[in-house]
Amino acid sequence: MYEQELQQIEANVSLAIDQLGPLSDVDFGLNEESVEWVEGFIERQRSRPELDLEQIARLVGVLGSFLGASLAAATGGRWQKSEDEGWGVLLPDGSTAFPFAKVRKQFRAGVEEGESIAGFYRIAVGFIATGKIRETREGGAGSYAT
Repeated sequence: MYEQELQQIEANVSLAIDQLGPLSDVDFGLNEESVEWVEGFIERQRSRPELDLEQIARLVGVLGSFLGASLAAATGGRWQKSEDEGWGVLLPDGSTAFPFAKVRKQFRAGVEEGESIAGFYRIAVGFIATGKIRETREGGAGSYAT
């Protein structure tokens, strides 16, 4: 089951790149510029009145896979499954980022309510994965889904 789910995540990443790349105006791939473009894509989808919960669930799967793969590519992290929280990306500092949760939050609340997948990416890559955030707090490894 684990391997099948990981293969589905990889298939979702390929689907995102194949389908969204030609729509974008960026060098689309597992990079910050593409994550920023996907953030705008989510916002445009949120404004469509005909978007239903089933479509959102599929998009969360595809876009969450893409976001997680982008995090893994930027940090050297890897996919990991938690019994409690599902799939996340284990970052080099030992914390885990949960990209599906973040994509779901942006679909629900939007950037105007502070739910930005691009911000999530920048914080995970620039501060959490590098251990810089640990300099400002006490404690060990944690998880990151805000």
